[in-house]
Amino acid sequence: MRLLTAIPVYNEEAHLEPVLAEVLRYAGDVLVVDDGSTDRTPELLRGFPSVQVIRHPVNRGYGAGLQSAFERAIEGGYDGLVTLDCDGQHEPSMIPAVAARLDDADIVSGSRYLAVFDPSQKPPEQRRQINVEVTRWLNDCLGFDLTDAFCGFKAYRTSALQKLSITDDGYAMPLQVWVQAAEHGLSIVEIPVPLIYLDESRAFGGALDNAEYRLNHYRAVFREALKHARLEVAGGCC
Repeated sequence: MRLLTAIPVYNEEAHLEPVLAEVLRYAGDVLVVDDGSTDRTPELLRGFPSVQVIRHPVNRGYGAGLQSAFERAIEGGYDGLVTLDCDGQHEPSMIPAVAARLDDADIVSGSRYLAVFDPSQKPPEQRRQINVEVTRWLNDCLGFDLTDAFCGFKAYRTSALQKLSITDDGYAMPLQVWVQAAEHGLSIVEIPVPLIYLDESRAFGGALDNAEYRLNHYRAVFREALKHARLEVAGGCC
């Protein structure tokens, strides 16, 4: 299976070099989507000539970075796409294990809550509460049996990506993915990945830093995605 491994980045000069060096140990074709970074990220990327780079002229959002990765995987004729973040919270050594499960499923989704790798690692409480609530929506409304709605460590068959039409540029983008996966009957498997929080103060940016606002935003995006999907869902599930 010919795979592309993609990393969306925005102002990641502190983490880019060690993360990317480690990713290159475990992945062949690697893409970085630079979402309009204003720090030294573009300069540092020039030190990795084997890495494909897509640069957005301005910052558009996490979801926009992944949309560009989806498009490159399709246009490049890859069989699958692996995605992970650049903040040190994902273990590149697990790329082969995540990708291998594409033999079993259309989407492989990392879960930080299926297994405990390090008991000392705890998620920020508000983030965990929101993840639990949104995961409940996905399970109740879509009939899934997920444990982690928002892990960015994933793998997709390109044939599955071709069925998705993602428009959300921000952090709510995974909700569109989940709804459309259910709509198209895509098979999903979760795989345990380590829970790693290196910087609990790391922000979403703007109004999304307010937990209540963020949850309401996710609910609005989820309901809008459900409205446009050809699905029968339980009333009041979110």
